[in-house]
Amino acid sequence: MKKRLLSLFAVFMTFTLILSACSGGGEKSSSSESKNSEKNPVEGRDNELVIGVSGDPQNWDPIDTFLLDWSTIGTSVFEGLVDRNLDLEIQPGLAESWEYLDDKTLQFKLRQGVTFHNGEPFNAEAVKFTFDRLLGEEGQKGPQYSNYTSIDSVEVVDEFTVNMKLKSQDPVLLTKLAGYGAVIVPPKYIAEKGDEHFNNNPVGTGPFKMTGYKRDQEVVLEKNPEYWKEGLPKLDKVVFKVIPEASTRLAELQTGKIDVMKRVEVAQADTVKESGFLELQEVGTPTAFSLRFDTAKMPLDQKEVRQAINYAVDKEAIINEILGGYGKPISTFQSELSFGNNPDLEPYPYDPEKAKELLKEAGVSEGTELDLFIPGNDGNFKEIAQIVSFYLEEVGLKVNINSVDNTTLISDLIPNGNAGHMYRQGWGGWTLDFDNTAYLMYHEGEQWNPSFKDEKVEELLAAQRATVDQEEREKIFKELTEVLYDQAPELNLYSAVDLYAVNKRVQNFQPPHEDRMRLEEVTVK
Repeated sequence: MKKRLLSLFAVFMTFTLILSACSGGGEKSSSSESKNSEKNPVEGRDNELVIGVSGDPQNWDPIDTFLLDWSTIGTSVFEGLVDRNLDLEIQPGLAESWEYLDDKTLQFKLRQGVTFHNGEPFNAEAVKFTFDRLLGEEGQKGPQYSNYTSIDSVEVVDEFTVNMKLKSQDPVLLTKLAGYGAVIVPPKYIAEKGDEHFNNNPVGTGPFKMTGYKRDQEVVLEKNPEYWKEGLPKLDKVVFKVIPEASTRLAELQTGKIDVMKRVEVAQADTVKESGFLELQEVGTPTAFSLRFDTAKMPLDQKEVRQAINYAVDKEAIINEILGGYGKPISTFQSELSFGNNPDLEPYPYDPEKAKELLKEAGVSEGTELDLFIPGNDGNFKEIAQIVSFYLEEVGLKVNINSVDNTTLISDLIPNGNAGHMYRQGWGGWTLDFDNTAYLMYHEGEQWNPSFKDEKVEELLAAQRATVDQEEREKIFKELTEVLYDQAPELNLYSAVDLYAVNKRVQNFQPPHEDRMRLEEVTVK
């Protein structure tokens, strides 16, 4: 069997090399002199940056989305009371300062002299409107609401002071407020134009304003001349080109049509490195990838079957051979950057014989079929799905791989329990605290948890939210991770290392840990 696995990896690596060569647009020179003399093809863009991204979130209203593709662009348009910089440090945003007046009252002193892109003033009324909307009927329809349920109300103290009244203590409230669900929106603009108009014509206080949007094609941002940070942004214009296929994004980068490529695939890394005018940048992320199980579907309703699948797959081989080492093993659905990660838990070892034993104990017959759903535009994961399929075939399970549009998968199939027996789930872990991931993935009734439920998990989720004592929370998370490890609601694969390709004309670009590009300091030459 080992020979068969090595043979399969050899086939995939050959395919990867072919892909890389094709993406490179032909034969590559090994001469450093040739590389250095390679002409940069970008012409006529002056103080403009063009970025190639893989997806369009379809909706720019911050309360209606939870997609990283939204945050990549939306971070330049909107701002929250609290900010988090590229080094993941919490800092003031639209609020200059904050303090707890008591256990359940958080007071914010707001920044003065800030205006929305439409000229509307930012003030306490805008903050109250934002949270009334987020926590009200409109917000409750969307995926952001559950992150902010600890907030009871926002009260205006004066024009530039608000009190946030809490229903209960929330140990990760400030980092949530630095997220994109709680960015501040303009009350008069939304009242006049309506929610539907706002979906496609967003207005915020950020360094760039959105001046053009063609769904699934491009987003145009232009410099906000009234931005409150003096001298910023430095670019006049940023255009995001929506290019789902990685091979096409790379071709556009090589011909100078885009300056930055998001989501470079491992097979393309060497091509970028070999270019004289491109640079490959990598960054560790809190994003975790798994194959989530629909525990309502037989035979995955049995814990033993879920554990068997975990034993059946060699995650280390996938990271090393398919991802080229650009990934880190995980034992639960979080990265090592997450508060709550349990370093004492080792990932399930590769043990196909143990997997067969568990399947036999569970009464699963040879040849049982499982449907796996993956996004069609993720080339890396297509290879991973094929490898997982092979591993499961080795223990007697047959996997049917279904490729679908990523937005459809996340927004429709998964929430409605129509994504097969298992499906690819990538989770950004944007709070850097396991609370957000664990609550939205395992709490009964959440949008992205169509079926999993466990009484002990519910008890522990509630307990960690009931205290702000970080040592106590750490103990609770340790127990929670142990329960989840045993219940195995997913096949945990790896936490991501993201790759970006950047034209050398671009200066001061720092790849973000959590997809949220910060472009106000970026320049081009």
